[in-house]
Amino acid sequence: MTCPRCRAGVPDVAHFCHRCGQDLRAGDDQTRRNRFAVKPDEPVASFAILSTIMPRGVNQRPSTYRLALVAGLTIALISVIFGNLPSAILVSVVTIPLVYIVYLYDVNLWDDQPVRVTALAFGVTFAAGLVFTIAWTRLSGANDPTGGFSFGGLLVFVLLVPIIGEVIRQVGPVLLASRPQFDDLLDGLTFGVVAGVAYSAAETLVMYWPSIVGGSSSSDGIGTWVSVIFLHGFIKPVILGTASGIAAAEFAGLGKGYDGFTARYLRGLGIAIGGVAAFYLGLYLLGLIPDGVVSVALSVFWGLAVAGALVILLRTALHTGLLEAALESAAREGGVGDGDNLEFCAACEMPLMEAAQFCNACGSSVRLQRGKPASRGSARSASSAPSAPGAPTGPSAPSAQGAPAAAAAGGVTVAERLEHQPPPDEPPVDDEPTIAIVQEQPAPEAPTDPVAHPLDQGDWADGDGDDSDGAWEVGPQTDPAGEDPEEDQR
Repeated sequence: MTCPRCRAGVPDVAHFCHRCGQDLRAGDDQTRRNRFAVKPDEPVASFAILSTIMPRGVNQRPSTYRLALVAGLTIALISVIFGNLPSAILVSVVTIPLVYIVYLYDVNLWDDQPVRVTALAFGVTFAAGLVFTIAWTRLSGANDPTGGFSFGGLLVFVLLVPIIGEVIRQVGPVLLASRPQFDDLLDGLTFGVVAGVAYSAAETLVMYWPSIVGGSSSSDGIGTWVSVIFLHGFIKPVILGTASGIAAAEFAGLGKGYDGFTARYLRGLGIAIGGVAAFYLGLYLLGLIPDGVVSVALSVFWGLAVAGALVILLRTALHTGLLEAALESAAREGGVGDGDNLEFCAACEMPLMEAAQFCNACGSSVRLQRGKPASRGSARSASSAPSAPGAPTGPSAPSAQGAPAAAAAGGVTVAERLEHQPPPDEPPVDDEPTIAIVQEQPAPEAPTDPVAHPLDQGDWADGDGDDSDGAWEVGPQTDPAGEDPEEDQR
């Protein structure tokens, strides 16, 4: 793509020209600008779960994972209809984690290291989730069907479970994203989704373990259990996975290396905790409704609303990460940053193109971020500046004839004007002209000794240098004996 203003070549993913700062989106359609980078036929703000949590596999095998998820949901619902509640709960618990683990192996996301990565991201979170869920359910009596509203139970659901649970879900992703080979935003996002899915499976197993070991369900509770299976087996994993993915993606961050515990990560962590807290708050309050069918149905709708908001936020982070990868690839193809020398925008942390004056992504001025750079003629001006009076002079010292010429040219020498001109194939550089401060040489002082003049031979011969009478004199002749002839005549 070519910039319409300066004709510089820019990447197809650029929003602004890196040479002149031209907004390249001015002529684009608003709908086209909001196309999702993973699947351009989907908008960024959409509830497309598969392309959000499985961005690589959605284009390679668009129907494989979708069929696997639909098959798991169908088997779980059929098991509920036929009264086999334990099988329904187990199938709903393992469907999304199993499909996601197969997805990690299938795309080989981490260079032949999926076993170690999956064990750290999934296994550690699953084990910690089991222990924590057993602890808080026993302390709060959450599995007691006769329990009503209590302020302590509300605090457990709204504060303790979301905060401690999110900390547990961040352990594996943070450890993995801290490694140099896993510090990309896409890796951090995927780590968070894996951890969230693992924690959801552990929590559901603990909370519904009595139903798993208790046998079949009665026929009059089919509608309620269908909603429960759909809520805790499919909606809750999406909520916890996307929430943890948002926070882990901010930890990995944009640009070179991982960002770590920055303000952006704290903001992402706050979004994750807030989304999970809103989900659990709705479940707790809606669970107080006497009619079980209505309570679970409203909980499903509430869970879909929270999941939709988190999915859109995660899709926005994923879209930004793909833009970063595209700009980095374009910058390296242009010969910038072989190795670790790639520069990044201080405002949006996107990679910068070669000789960039503006950021391709956000349009910020790079000169303001780097500080005012030294102009290309500054070193030459400093070396060619005239010496102060009395300083030693040499072949490079300015002459008195060059000073008036430089002053007549407004203080800018011709050599510096030529030096500051950009090459013909480059757009003009918006630098301030280098001003050469030239000082005129002071007029030489009159010598203390008399200077011979062609018409002043007589005065010079007299040796006294006295021309006070205003007339040219012929110097008196002195005889060898040292006597003045005129004195003898007088």
